[in-house]
Amino acid sequence: MAKISIGTIIVDEDNTPNPSDFNFVLTKSEEEFQLQKGMYIVVPTADGEVIGTISELYKTNRYFSSPSAVRAYETSGKTLASIFPADRWEHIIAKVKTLGIITEIGIQRLLFPVSPGDTVYIPEKDTLINFLGLEKTNGLNIGKIEQHDLDVNLNLTRLLQKHAAILAISGAGKSYTVSVLLEELLSRKAAQGRVGVVLFDVHGEYVGFGNEKSPFSKVVNIFPGALVQFATPAITARQFAIYEPQITPAQSRELFRTTGKFYKEKIRQGESYNIADIISELEKDEQINQRSKEALIGWLYNLDSTRLFGTAENPDLKKIIQPGKITIFDLSEFTSIKLKQMIVCYILYRIFDMRKKNEIPPTTIILEESHQFVPEARQELAISKSIVETIAREGRKFFTSLVLISQRPVKLSTTALSQCNTHIIMKLLNPYDLDFVGRSSEGIDRATLNSITALGVGEAIIVGNAVNHPIFVKVRKRKIKTLETQTLEESAINYGK
Repeated sequence: MAKISIGTIIVDEDNTPNPSDFNFVLTKSEEEFQLQKGMYIVVPTADGEVIGTISELYKTNRYFSSPSAVRAYETSGKTLASIFPADRWEHIIAKVKTLGIITEIGIQRLLFPVSPGDTVYIPEKDTLINFLGLEKTNGLNIGKIEQHDLDVNLNLTRLLQKHAAILAISGAGKSYTVSVLLEELLSRKAAQGRVGVVLFDVHGEYVGFGNEKSPFSKVVNIFPGALVQFATPAITARQFAIYEPQITPAQSRELFRTTGKFYKEKIRQGESYNIADIISELEKDEQINQRSKEALIGWLYNLDSTRLFGTAENPDLKKIIQPGKITIFDLSEFTSIKLKQMIVCYILYRIFDMRKKNEIPPTTIILEESHQFVPEARQELAISKSIVETIAREGRKFFTSLVLISQRPVKLSTTALSQCNTHIIMKLLNPYDLDFVGRSSEGIDRATLNSITALGVGEAIIVGNAVNHPIFVKVRKRKIKTLETQTLEESAINYGK
């Protein structure tokens, strides 16, 4: 689309134009062009093309500028419009926030004001794509910038390499947005670059991806949480202490000695063992303090009663994590947060360890209700917190990325959220959440933060590493619709349309 001239820069009472802001008057009629808040505009200059976004719109009319005159005419029984050509003097003024300038050497910060009288245009789509850091093709199509009918195609590496977070109140459309993201990841061809995906589904909202009617059924593995089993030989004494925080350092040393013995006597011989075997060995060990032994055995009995610990891992993560495929762990049957945390903790430890050894492909981990698994609370209240924070800090070195999803960002670990360099923020209302997001999100200013409360269902602001500047996007419609994936949030979005 060629640039369309829409206005002329004017001098206003608020010291504009300046390097940060300027105003312009719409030179077309409202019938010819519908100006909207949030639109991008471009002003050609001798140094390059200045890009800005419309931050506010207002109408002015010289005949209605004096309240006393308006009142006098109206109370006399005559209207101003019947006496003066008031309709000819009504103008739309747009306030613009400058974002930068495209020069021959690239995109730079604007250090000088545009000139009064310069013409304002609607930019071409290619200009916007370049300026905002989007992809023309080969990107993840999340939705559109509606004012410009421009597809928002995010670069896969920029979005996931440094982690991402999707934050919104319940019903704003965050799970729907995750579904759109999954569709994009699962639709990619090998030549476009693909990752393995592991999703922890707390409420069973994504099981429809594995439905036989789904076009993605062949690349989706739905695994019920009740069938998850930990390989006891793969768990270190330190990890046992994470699962049961009451285990003391001295007891951990005894566990380490016992599991080390099993490694020599069983693992090297091709055998395995479980917690019951560890308990049996500890009961026979006379070197351990009796009181400490009884307590340790009690903690191990507690862990064994979860029925999560076995001799072999289920599912076999090495086999199921593959490029372009997704494994969804359905945790909806669990009511115990601790059991869900244990499953997340074990699987993430295994994924991170296997990525370090390059035993599985680059992997993206999507964590629903992430404030349950990596809260700001103490470690003993969230046994999965340590490994999530470790992946948040170190995962990008080993091509292991996180997507944290939460409706209560203020309850999320500051360490984990601060490592999410891209935020997809939908409607938030809680002032504590808004303040927390404002302090955690790079590149988000007060005006953008204030607009979060006014977002509609399915609308989002994307800020951070995935884009060059914050953008407002309307999440696209889902491509697949099955009974299982028709969540409350999806119903709300469809109803809103």
